Amino acid sequence: MIDLHLLRTLPAQTIKRLAKKDPTFPTAELIAKDTIVRELQVAVESLRSEKNALSKNGAVTPEIREKSIALGKQLKEEEAKLEAAQESLNYLWLRCPNIPEDTVPEGNKPENQTVRSWGTIPQFDFQPRNHLQLNEINKWFDLDVAAKMSGAQFVYYTPTGTKIIYALTQMMLKNNAQRKFLPVIPPYLVTEKALYNGGNLPKFEGDFYTTNDGLNLIPTAEVSLTNIHADQILEESQLPIRYTSWTSCFRREAGGYGAAERGIIRIHQFEKVELYAITKPQDSAAELEYMVASGQAILQQLGLAYQVVLLAGQDCSFGSAKTYDLEVWLPGQNRFQEVSSASNCTDFQARRSQIRYRSLETKKNHLLHTLNASSLALPRLMVALMEQGQQADGSIKLPNALQEILDSMW
Repeated sequence: MIDLHLLRTLPAQTIKRLAKKDPTFPTAELIAKDTIVRELQVAVESLRSEKNALSKNGAVTPEIREKSIALGKQLKEEEAKLEAAQESLNYLWLRCPNIPEDTVPEGNKPENQTVRSWGTIPQFDFQPRNHLQLNEINKWFDLDVAAKMSGAQFVYYTPTGTKIIYALTQMMLKNNAQRKFLPVIPPYLVTEKALYNGGNLPKFEGDFYTTNDGLNLIPTAEVSLTNIHADQILEESQLPIRYTSWTSCFRREAGGYGAAERGIIRIHQFEKVELYAITKPQDSAAELEYMVASGQAILQQLGLAYQVVLLAGQDCSFGSAKTYDLEVWLPGQNRFQEVSSASNCTDFQARRSQIRYRSLETKKNHLLHTLNASSLALPRLMVALMEQGQQADGSIKLPNALQEILDSMW
C-alpha cells in the first residue's frame, strides 16, 4: 500500500509517478475516496464530541435527552457512511501499485535499459540446439513422466538433473551465506492474510493454488519471508535483516506464453533460492545493488554470459518501486532470458504488514523497506547451463565450479 499522505500533499506529482507504473490506474478516484473518508471522520468525531458533552451535563432535561437521541441517530448514520466509504477506499487502495522511483525509465518492455553485461556470448561452429533438443540426448528431465502424474507444464528431474539442481542450490546458499543472508525454511502453505501482506492479494487472485481448507501454495518464498516480522517493531540495531530460502514455488500462470517459454522455462512448480532483506529506508537503494551483486556472483562462478536490465515502470512488478532483471544468454533461442528479478518494494509491503523499527535517536517507530530477489530460478538456470555449455555432439560441458560440487556430493 502506498502512503496516502503523498496523495494529500503532492497530488499532481504522485498522480504522474503512479502513471509511470500503471497509466490506467484511477489515482484521481483514489484521492476523491480518501477525501470523502477524511471528511466523514471529521463529521463523526464532531458528533461524538457533541454527544459526549451532552452526557456530561449534570441536569438531564427532556430537551437534552431529545437532542442526545437525535445526535445518537445522526452519529449512527454517519458511522455507517464512514464504514462504507472506508471499505470503498480500501478496495481501491489495495489495488494501487507501488510508486516507482524517479530513476525508473518511462514506458514498458521496449524501454528497459541494459545497465551492464558480463561474459562473452558463446559462438558455435555448429547449429546450437535448444534445451529440449539437448535433453533428448542428456536426459536431465522428463516432461512426459511429469505429465502422467500432474498434467502439462510440470517437470520430473531424472537423477542427473536432480544432482545438478542440488549442486546449484548448494552453490547459491553458500554464496548467500558469505553475504550474510541467513538461511530459513518457511511454510509452503500460507493464509490469505499473508498474501495480502505480500501484495499478492487482491491484485493476483487466481494466480496461485488454493487448498480446500483455505490455505494457499506460495507463488514465491517472498510471501512467507515478508510475514516473518509482520506486526513487529524491530530495534534499529537489528537492521539490516537478510534471509535466504530454497523453496518450491507454485503458479497457475504457465501455458500461454509461446515457444520462447516452452519446456522448463515457465512451469507450474519450480525451485528457487530467494533473497529477502529488511532495511531502513535510507539504506534500501544500496541493498538493492547488494542483492544484484549477489546474483551476478553466482552467474560469474558458472561462467554464464548475462546482462543486468533496469526495468521500465510498466514492466516492474505490482509491489516494486525499482527492479533489475538478471538475464542469461540462451543460444537455443538466440536471446536473453530472465533468471533473477531483484526489487526494492520500499515501504509498500511493510505498510500492509506493519513491519516497523524503533529509531535509536528519536525513539519513534517508522516503517521499514523490504527487498527481494531470485538467487536464482533453478529451471531457467539449468536451461542456460545446457545451452551455453553444449558441445557439437549434443553433450554438455558443466562449469568447473559446478562440477567440483557434483564430484564432492556424489
